[in-house]
Amino acid sequence: MKEIGDRLEVSEATVRGWIKDGALRAIDIGKGWRIADRDLEDFLTRRETRARDEAFEDGAAAADSTPDHGG
Repeated sequence: MKEIGDRLEVSEATVRGWIKDGALRAIDIGKGWRIADRDLEDFLTRRETRARDEAFEDGAAAADSTPDHGG
């Protein structure tokens, strides 16, 4: 878990929380946790953000949804 925390620049407690919550798949091997490369890739893919332009194209954020407070 330390290696994953170091790589993602988060604490080991954060990694443990992801495992406990089921967000990050890991196998308890007795002495610690084993996280497969594929499971880490899947976790990161699910958490990645999209570029702003893509969000607008999908209608996730409409420009006219922001109230006009100008004068």
